[in-house]
Amino acid sequence: MPTPVHPRRRPRPHRLTGAVLAAPLLLLAACGSSSDAASPTTAAATTATTASTDAPPASYPVTVDNCGTEVTIDAAPRRIVTIKSSTTELVAALGAADRLVGTAFLDGPPPADLAPALADVPVISDKVPGQEALLAVEPDLVIGGWESNFSADGVGERDTLAGYGIGTYVAPSACKEPGYQPDPLTFADVFADILEAGELLDERETAEQVVATQQATLDAVEPLGGASVVWWSSGTDTPFVGAGIGAPAMLLDAAGLTNVFADVRDTWTSVGWEQVVAADPDVLVLVDSTWNTAADKKAALAANPATAALEAVQQERYVVVPFAASEAGVRNADTVASIVEQARALGIGG
Repeated sequence: MPTPVHPRRRPRPHRLTGAVLAAPLLLLAACGSSSDAASPTTAAATTATTASTDAPPASYPVTVDNCGTEVTIDAAPRRIVTIKSSTTELVAALGAADRLVGTAFLDGPPPADLAPALADVPVISDKVPGQEALLAVEPDLVIGGWESNFSADGVGERDTLAGYGIGTYVAPSACKEPGYQPDPLTFADVFADILEAGELLDERETAEQVVATQQATLDAVEPLGGASVVWWSSGTDTPFVGAGIGAPAMLLDAAGLTNVFADVRDTWTSVGWEQVVAADPDVLVLVDSTWNTAADKKAALAANPATAALEAVQQERYVVVPFAASEAGVRNADTVASIVEQARALGIGG
């Protein structure tokens, strides 16, 4: 079955002059899911890489439809600010960390291979920075991990920043508008994001290498046998769990695990503990964050009489995923491999 193209909405115009965004729109055809291929992730990468290879060389100015906002940018970005770990690590993976003049709202330390490149990059704020803090570092491009990063209460709305000559870009996998939100998110979407960012930063060859490396990692994974799993992201009284169309669903599917809440058509969702208990999952994925650590989650599961009775809790069948690896980004393939390795060490999947 060919991968469907997401329907497009008419974007509102937005012309900027401080950065370049060369986006191969053909890559959007790679979004979506594939059901008949022997290896969906391989097909996804092939589609995305072929689209990038066939695209003409970048020329400026370039116009791109980014989450429903039409952006025209005139010159290559030299002073970049990233918001969220996913975008910061993407820039570093593309070899452009030396152009970062600031990062913000980091979800945890970067992976070991990217840590040296990011060691000296200033952190503007632990959360989304205010507009004054952003303007102080004089960026020509701001890359947000979420659309909500660009708000009047945050770094400023996209039109406002355009008035300062600052380009804005949102990771496409995080788009929420109907017709732009991946439904479901697939590795085709993630690879297309990486390749598009390679165009944005004039790092096209590096982006293709990153995609090829991730695909090789996925190809080496031997999926598990479909054991049931609950992906617990955050929350204590009301757990916030991975649902059916976001990054958790994509990672669990690639790992060969069955997401208990796959029928919820959302990226993440809130559920009751009684639903988790009723599902009686074979394994629990615990997202490790500074504000809700995996250790805290284990303690909460053991202290709650209902969850303490679960066999997965009694036998401590836990898989731990860093928060920064739980969203769409350059860590995803390694995260699949890690989930499989941890689950097998627990006796899941043989």
